[in-house]
Amino acid sequence: PPRHTSAPVLSSARMSLATGAQLGPYEILAPIGAGGMGEVYRARDPRLGRDVAVKVLPAALAADTERQRRFEHEARSAGRLNHPNILNIYDVGQHEGQPYLVTELLEGATLRERIGDAALPVRKAIELAIPVAYGLAAAHEAGIVHRDLKPENLFVTKDGRVKILDFGLAKLTRPDDASGAGKSAARTVAVDTGQGQIWGTAGYMSPEQVRGQQVDHRSDIFSFGSILYEMLAGTRAFRGESPADTMSAILREDPPDLTTLDKEIPLVLERIVRHCLEKSPGERFRSAHDLAFQLEGISGPSGSASIEALPRESAGPAPRPAAAFRQLSYRRGFLHKARFAPDGETIVYGAEWEGDPVRVYMKRPESPEAIPLALPSADIQAVSRTGEIAISLDPSYGHNGVFQGTLAVSLLFGGAPREIEERILHVDYAPQGDAMVVARDVEGKGRVEFPLGNILYETAGHVSFPRMSPSGDRIAFFDHPFPNDDRGGVAILDLQGNKRTLTQEWGSAQGMAWSASGEEIWFTAAASGSGRALHAVKPTGELRLIAGFPGSVRLFDISKSGQVLLTRDNIRLGMYCKAPGATEERELSWLDWSLTGELSPDGSMLLFDEENEEVGTNYLACIRKTDGSPVVRLGEGRALTLSPDGRWAVAKLPVPASPLIVYPTGAGKKRILPTGMTNVANARWLPNAHQVFCVGTEGGLSRAMLLDAEHGGIVPLPLEVAATVNGSAISPDGKLAAVGFKEGSSVLLPLDRSESRPGPPLERGERIIAFTSDGKWLFLENQGRSLRIDKVRIDTGERAPWKVMRPPDPSGIMMMFGTRIVRDGEAYVYGYARVLSDLYVAEGLV
Repeated sequence: PPRHTSAPVLSSARMSLATGAQLGPYEILAPIGAGGMGEVYRARDPRLGRDVAVKVLPAALAADTERQRRFEHEARSAGRLNHPNILNIYDVGQHEGQPYLVTELLEGATLRERIGDAALPVRKAIELAIPVAYGLAAAHEAGIVHRDLKPENLFVTKDGRVKILDFGLAKLTRPDDASGAGKSAARTVAVDTGQGQIWGTAGYMSPEQVRGQQVDHRSDIFSFGSILYEMLAGTRAFRGESPADTMSAILREDPPDLTTLDKEIPLVLERIVRHCLEKSPGERFRSAHDLAFQLEGISGPSGSASIEALPRESAGPAPRPAAAFRQLSYRRGFLHKARFAPDGETIVYGAEWEGDPVRVYMKRPESPEAIPLALPSADIQAVSRTGEIAISLDPSYGHNGVFQGTLAVSLLFGGAPREIEERILHVDYAPQGDAMVVARDVEGKGRVEFPLGNILYETAGHVSFPRMSPSGDRIAFFDHPFPNDDRGGVAILDLQGNKRTLTQEWGSAQGMAWSASGEEIWFTAAASGSGRALHAVKPTGELRLIAGFPGSVRLFDISKSGQVLLTRDNIRLGMYCKAPGATEERELSWLDWSLTGELSPDGSMLLFDEENEEVGTNYLACIRKTDGSPVVRLGEGRALTLSPDGRWAVAKLPVPASPLIVYPTGAGKKRILPTGMTNVANARWLPNAHQVFCVGTEGGLSRAMLLDAEHGGIVPLPLEVAATVNGSAISPDGKLAAVGFKEGSSVLLPLDRSESRPGPPLERGERIIAFTSDGKWLFLENQGRSLRIDKVRIDTGERAPWKVMRPPDPSGIMMMFGTRIVRDGEAYVYGYARVLSDLYVAEGLV
């Protein structure tokens, strides 16, 4: 089975649970290992359809009632941490009197296994250290200290992510030394100081831990410094003949300077490590966030400044030259796409500056400014080897990184565009000529076509950024499992349509190009959130990180000489709300990726979800009073609907076929509501507060049902439509559901299961928001750079304008969307997406 480590050392001996055994709701699939810290198993959670790791703690823990109580308290505290660099704790329970933990299942190796007895290259050490620092920062801000940070408790997954293990549990889980199992070079020990026992690992304890004093977050920073020192030096910072000698060194000695051990280690990095290892807590970094910021500062570019590449370990070759970043754009707004012209020096890009429509610009190296081409509003798609350009006329925003427009071709240095095909998303030229590979959405399915019109691949999700290999025999692209989400992985097609997936699924994936040699596919992606870094993968599946950057980047092109064209983007999704009785709208965004869910009927409470990378890959459902009160976290998932009394909220994990989750907004226990649907598009709580109307896709068709919110019973409704759902609403009396479809139609569905009837006609892409209070009209949302809200009568189709929302600053606004209306507009909320871009050309990235 995949390796999962949540203890320093594991052995496969003497596992007590057999395959197929039940541990609470979990089915044991296979043993992973056993040792002094307990037994670890791979298990299946049938409720959410995922594999997990189950760790059964030693029997000695169960015999101590106080320790067991403290264990459960600490486990639940750690379980509230939701960060991509901290092991997720899903559950805590007991089996035959023994406590157990349920965590996410990881594949990879501990940092101890990665280090071995040798130093890591400087760049790799920093790449691993930064996410650890951010994970620590998140925990410390939540008031949780690790107390036993060491290489054995840091895990590096196969895709390069770093996870901190056993957070907040070190003081509660003591190895069973009598077992003799799994002797580790860095064991957690208990030491009697005369003032009481202390817990930790001798080589990584802070001075205050050694003295048995009270510890806080700065103790973890000291341990972090010890680990970073070891990664860079290949030897421990503090080591003696015995644990007592090691602890004495921690109190009285300083480790040798890193720069004396390896002259290629930058002095600034030596100073960061030394600052972590100060004997007095008050002289260390004030926070792990400050520490992470310092490490970020030496790991990648900041603004338009050039940075020196950190030297790699080598056996004689000269260090590679500095990686330089030259800024090419300085205006405020969003840059769509950019490409190198055939000469490798001229750059063509599409951008919308200061809120103006998108234009195609040409940037020559001898000119400080870009020149707009004599074309109508358009975005650049691709440049052929003969100088023909493919453009997207008047592109409209669809969702993350995706614009749809009419494909046309023109000449780079003049000529009116010739239209070819409507509703195209992405285009690339084949290297041999002017044939095109195209990504598009047709009837709710994503397609890769080559040449245009010949379908090579089709998916129920969507595809983006197809790029033809320099040899012309393969097409790389992002394969996204969900229609309106940039979550996805890198895949490759041959010209017969045979697909192979090369990477895991990334939380955000935008931007792709083949390397100059054609041996790798370079792409920009993030494991979670939108902080995309630059990665490379070979067609054989070998993956590597090229560079991480503060903020988010999108890769557009690589020249034959190896120059890299990319943007650094400042991305924000936020929400504006007008509360009942208010005269002005209020910003209700939380972090930088807040999406509207639903308003309570009285307009006093907003359900939303936050998709910032800090909250993890499964997002976070939250509530907030519309008066601007602090945010309350509910749990994982995308926010869907709020009960009429505001006591319950429904969310869904961004995973196909996952059930709905009902969270209490106050006291209470969460519930699981299976739907059987592949993808739930909308859910709306009925006024009776007992049922939830649910509409989504199943078997390629849009279907609907009523769910018993308390017991999970399902009542199918007579809806079966080959169209994509785009909004729904429940009438004030709870007897009728209105469902809209992207193609421009709607249906009125009686909830007593009587025959449905056609609803009023909609504009293509128009979204149903809500009924008016008299039940005779529907509010409709027309998404765009401004937000137009209309009303339509459900019986006659009569239309009337209601309101147009416009942002005070139009720069970089991609879309306004997600409107929710209550009390005929007395209260409402809507969302916006803003991206501000700076274009760079980089040299020296390898």
